[in-house]
Amino acid sequence: MNVIGCARSLLCLAVTLSPAAVWAGPREEVTASIDKFLAARSFHATMSSTGERPMRNDIDYAAPGRYRMRMAGAGEQTVVGDTMYLNVGGRSMKVPLPQGTLSQWRDPARLAENAKTMSVTALGSESLDGVATRKYRVDHTQPQASTMTLWVGGNGYPLQIVTSAQLRGKPVVTTIRYSRFDDPGIRVELPK
Repeated sequence: MNVIGCARSLLCLAVTLSPAAVWAGPREEVTASIDKFLAARSFHATMSSTGERPMRNDIDYAAPGRYRMRMAGAGEQTVVGDTMYLNVGGRSMKVPLPQGTLSQWRDPARLAENAKTMSVTALGSESLDGVATRKYRVDHTQPQASTMTLWVGGNGYPLQIVTSAQLRGKPVVTTIRYSRFDDPGIRVELPK
């Protein structure tokens, strides 16, 4: 390849990659993904856990602060702010939640505080169900020591998070798969 061809290739690469992707390190890339996640108007997540009592939950989020959770054997739960609506057997019950029960997980101040002790290691590229991703190991020391593996798609959104923990002395692996970011079809309405 001649100098002009090489320069064109570099220019094309620079144009197709965002400035953050060209100049950022692993920590900055993970922080940008978290910021993008927090700005999302909606998403779908599937959460599954292994262990003594394996479980699977499907979660829809619609801004601001509306969640719909479907759990096998537990019916459907809708959370709006700090109120949960349980729907079991076609009957709905309204239950107050302690303030911030779910909103704490999307609180930018809390996440910024946790990010102060975050260390990130790039683990390379990996295909996740045919989608090219960048994979990271994220370690925290606050609020407690924890480690997660994070896969970030080319669009900058987190696509999967895997954590491992001990529950009553036995290993539990939790996997969260994200999809449908900013999908206007995701609506979380109050149950009737």
